[in-house]
Amino acid sequence: MEIHQLEILRELGALGSVKAVADTLMVTPSAVSQQLALLQRKVEVPLTRKEGRNLVLTEAGQVLADAGAAVVSAMADAKDAIGNYHGSAAGRVSLCGFHSAGQAVFAPLARILAAPGQPRIELSDEDVAQQDFPALTARYDLVLAHRMDHSPRWPAERVTVIPLAHEPLDVALPAGHPLAAKAAVSADDVGGETWVTSHAGYSPADVLSAVAAVSSRELNIVHRINDYSTVAALVATGGVVGLLPRYTAGPVLNPDIVLRPLEGISTRRRIDLLARPENLKRRSVTIVCEALQGIMAGLVEQG
Repeated sequence: MEIHQLEILRELGALGSVKAVADTLMVTPSAVSQQLALLQRKVEVPLTRKEGRNLVLTEAGQVLADAGAAVVSAMADAKDAIGNYHGSAAGRVSLCGFHSAGQAVFAPLARILAAPGQPRIELSDEDVAQQDFPALTARYDLVLAHRMDHSPRWPAERVTVIPLAHEPLDVALPAGHPLAAKAAVSADDVGGETWVTSHAGYSPADVLSAVAAVSSRELNIVHRINDYSTVAALVATGGVVGLLPRYTAGPVLNPDIVLRPLEGISTRRRIDLLARPENLKRRSVTIVCEALQGIMAGLVEQG
């Protein structure tokens, strides 16, 4: 049974004629009659009977019309509920992010959303390769993702992309390193260094592959670590150099480390929010998006 057929049956019971129903619903009498005939085919007992020139409900028709009224009312309640859900600022929003972004933005975001009436944020970190970020939108309302400029774009047919930042990866050096005196370094400058970098498939490893290609050297990589705080701690000991993001590495930096731009190689990664389109129709989700945009803008300004 179709909802609109039950609505027609209900109106027939209330108004007493096909013409009156057609006038009320702003359709033709033949359209009303056609829908009533379709409904009748799905029911074994007669729903209407002729009474003079009018078509009225039988007892079974009235029972179905009353039940249909309850269905129509329930559908209206459901539409109202989903409307309130979409429009509520205080709804639950799940957000995941890669580690360095989480270190930089999760705490400021939690502070912003701590006031009454704000979205109830649920945070999680996900350490995945670049190509695996879009799939996370099946589990989270929002996904903080990153990809290098030269890597494949996010699948626009599956996710909506909200750009947050275009962040360089800088060379992290011990403060006492001879290259720390330079304003910027080149692939030739750092090609002979001992390195700590990420596992394959992650941004630092991509950049380091370019360093090897430009400097025409096989790089000496001794540590493969994805966590930037551990990378920073190792660089601070003075035994290795690494790569750290310029804007989001703030929480892991210390006075024993300096960051220097890497010239001649594209080192920028795009930090984006990924979401399924239907999630962005919720006011609570858009509030979180706006807060993240503000936090990231502040980090870029500081950087």
